[in-house]
Amino acid sequence: MNNFVHERATMGTDVSIGHFSVIEDGVVLGDRVMIGNNVTIHAGTVVGDDVFISDNCVVGRWPRPAKASTVKVDASLPALEIGDGTTLGANTVLYRGSSFGKECMIGDQASVREKCEIGDRVVIGRGVAVENQVSIGSFTKIQTNSYITAYTTIEEKVFIAPTVTTTNDNFMGRTKERFQFVKGAHIKKGARVGGASILLPGVVVAEESFIAAGAVVHRDTEEKKVYVGVPARVLRDVPARELLENQE
Repeated sequence: MNNFVHERATMGTDVSIGHFSVIEDGVVLGDRVMIGNNVTIHAGTVVGDDVFISDNCVVGRWPRPAKASTVKVDASLPALEIGDGTTLGANTVLYRGSSFGKECMIGDQASVREKCEIGDRVVIGRGVAVENQVSIGSFTKIQTNSYITAYTTIEEKVFIAPTVTTTNDNFMGRTKERFQFVKGAHIKKGARVGGASILLPGVVVAEESFIAAGAVVHRDTEEKKVYVGVPARVLRDVPARELLENQE
């Protein structure tokens, strides 16, 4: 009685909805979806089976940038898609135009902007901000309060420690020429990026690179090397026992 479910929303079997939630036009909810209190699921959003959506989430919202923003709203954005078995923590905000694979975990107060592609079993920790047009590969983990800037590519099985910062604009918002150079980092398979480190615009973090806590990566790295310092420099090889190929 205290929820609003649009007549054109589609619900599977055994769906439960808490108090004061809104399910808009064209939403599709799979089987066994659990929705908490005060949740808004915007029009057209597709939610898979066995998805858990915690209290106060905003799911599938349209972007609404500032008038001064260089990001323009794309009226053709497809609906948000959330894969089977995914969990959304309390107060998460997910934008229209993105897709999430199966069994992802999105932590409390995290946000993911539009035009993002998230693979299977990705963990996006508490308070993480993922900006627009980001790709995150399957089995990647991004921990608390990290910032993933627009136009970043993160491949599969990457580990991002807490409070890592990625950047994409060497001009920091000045001069028109910057637009042709705006680019986030490309973090390749199996790379590990330590707490509070900073990745400068456009750097490529090679496969199995290990970036130590607090490092500032200003140029492309080599595979299977440990980097430390400001600016980051090679310290040694990554031990063979730590490589993905040697994990069970």
